[in-house]
Amino acid sequence: MKFGLVVPTYRSILDAGRTAPEMVALAVEAERLGLDSVWVGDTLAKAPIDPLTLLGAFAARTERVTLGTAALLPALRDPVLSANAILSLDLLSQGRVTLGVGAGFAGRSEPEFAFTRVPWERRRARLDDIVALWRHVWSGKSGPFHGEVLHYDTLPEYPEPYRPGGPPVWLAAFTPGALKRAGRSYDGWLPYPPDVADYADGLAKIRETAVRPVTPALFATVLIEDDPIRARERLEDYARRNYGVPLDFVEKIQVQIAGSRDEVAERLHEYGNAGAEHVLIRIATQEPAEFDEQLPKVVDALPR
Repeated sequence: MKFGLVVPTYRSILDAGRTAPEMVALAVEAERLGLDSVWVGDTLAKAPIDPLTLLGAFAARTERVTLGTAALLPALRDPVLSANAILSLDLLSQGRVTLGVGAGFAGRSEPEFAFTRVPWERRRARLDDIVALWRHVWSGKSGPFHGEVLHYDTLPEYPEPYRPGGPPVWLAAFTPGALKRAGRSYDGWLPYPPDVADYADGLAKIRETAVRPVTPALFATVLIEDDPIRARERLEDYARRNYGVPLDFVEKIQVQIAGSRDEVAERLHEYGNAGAEHVLIRIATQEPAEFDEQLPKVVDALPR
């Protein structure tokens, strides 16, 4: 398995004292520790550092790691301009970009769409169209593009990407429809199911209908804490501060792994046995000092 670090970029981490240059330093440290990738999130609800801008800074300071979004919300940006921004990042990083993308989470993402005056309706079709448009222009085509939602009679001419066809695009979703779309239109799958059996079943469904190779990935929230009571308390605090809801709700949706080094390693190994090939690690804290303390412990716990 490959492992990557999700670098926290939202306002809460900034309010806690983390600076933007320190975020770049975390990407450099992740590379030094031997991780395979670094990732940043995307939202307007919490006013984060812009993900594509930050990845550009990562590209200038790192040499080897994959640079990714987990997950980008393409609908919040003009598709033609975002195609250019991503292509620029691809060229600056010499082909190290991978894009996790999503259509938004019901009950949380509607205000973000309202901010940018993008209709919430048909958001999944809009996402698929944007990705298809990106690939259209990254392949050197400037002719008409007509999808289900997006329609262009002409498009700009773009330079050739560093990687033929442009960066890989992974779908961050776990609905039944997403499992079909992942194998049809995407290069990877980035879910976070709390049940290993559900992950294995979802991957099997993707492979049943896939028409292209699909990288199976996983987004996992992790904390090293030997005391099980304390581990639960810290996950509870993270869930409430990050989402404003109790842990009992979050852990029904997302995989949350807290425990000793060996317990974390065993749990991640289970997902590897279920087919996960690239695991994105989000450390369950919003305190910069705790994050920096956790990082080497988490890396030490990763099964290799």
